[in-house]
Amino acid sequence: MTNVLVDSNVLLDILTEDARWYDWSAGALEEQAEDAVLAINPIIYAEVSIRFARIEDLEDALPSGLFERAALPWEAGFLAGKCFVQYRRGGGARRSPLPDFYIGAHAAVRDWTLLTRDASRYRSYFPTLRLIAP
Repeated sequence: MTNVLVDSNVLLDILTEDARWYDWSAGALEEQAEDAVLAINPIIYAEVSIRFARIEDLEDALPSGLFERAALPWEAGFLAGKCFVQYRRGGGARRSPLPDFYIGAHAAVRDWTLLTRDASRYRSYFPTLRLIAP
């Protein structure tokens, strides 16, 4: 069985019932849940948590029976930092995209697929990463 790391944007589309992206995100997540292990990491968990006042509500929204809690590998931290440096040297904005690089690096070093609707940065900096994206 394959592992699919689920990006926070997909989860937030579903949890907020986003008018533009809900159908795509919900359908893609449902399709992957049939044949893959769905995983999140602490960064994804943190990004989704801002929508919730209580951890219990977040846990209900992201049940551990559906979403495996995956630790962040040290190698992903190294790769994320290197990709971030490349991004900055290429003129990337000073805003904080490092979490996205860490998410991409996590999937890349584990050889997992990434389910996201924001694929452009991942394609640019992680060209061998398997993506499920619109």
